[in-house]
Amino acid sequence: MLTLICLAGIWAGLQNSLAGGGSFVTLPMLILSGMSPLAANITSTVALFPGQVTSGFAGRKLVTGAAMLPFKVLFMLSVLGGALGGLLLLNTPSIVFANLVPWLVLFATVIFAWGSFFRRSGNATVQLGATGAAAAQFCIAIYGGYFGGGIGILMMAALTMAGLSPRNAGATKNVLSGVMNASAVLLFVTSPEVHWLEAVVLGFGAIVGGLMGSWALHRVNEKALRLAIVAIGLCLTVGLFVKPI
Repeated sequence: MLTLICLAGIWAGLQNSLAGGGSFVTLPMLILSGMSPLAANITSTVALFPGQVTSGFAGRKLVTGAAMLPFKVLFMLSVLGGALGGLLLLNTPSIVFANLVPWLVLFATVIFAWGSFFRRSGNATVQLGATGAAAAQFCIAIYGGYFGGGIGILMMAALTMAGLSPRNAGATKNVLSGVMNASAVLLFVTSPEVHWLEAVVLGFGAIVGGLMGSWALHRVNEKALRLAIVAIGLCLTVGLFVKPI
């Protein structure tokens, strides 16, 4: 099973580097290993965090504020929101979270599909001002600390509507994703729900996959990969609704 978890980590790291949505792979694999949905979500968040830090550091020169908000404001909102989301998750009974998982996966899948195939960057009909951008980032951070699926798409939408170019929005999104998950991870490391052996194996695989992703960036058909991610999300959603965990 550890070999399969490592392979899932490699796949998730590769997927996150190219298109995002790595948690669609890690969550079901950890659940299949015998973890509760709550433990699987927490363990996955801890395991994938180092890869997020690496991605954020690599693109740090393109990071900027948005909608007249300095980056440090977005940073603090992400820290606070991520911590709040993490606290909410730690105080959610496992059975309640298990019942929420199908809906959370469905929401993340819809968001990913919308951002991948239907949202038009640079042609947003809604423009966010400073207040709207701050509120959007704080809400996304809470969701990110709690579950996290689709946060990259949500942030790309919010940041581009706040006036950033896709390139700057992507780099800023990578850093803020790491920041909000850092808040949650600091809370999760003392939780008995973390399965450390699986987290280390998964994290190692994700780092390897991330390095592979940097090589494959210009060699893999991104549209096909995104279609595969949506298909995985839909299959996982149907499976969770038909056979609850």
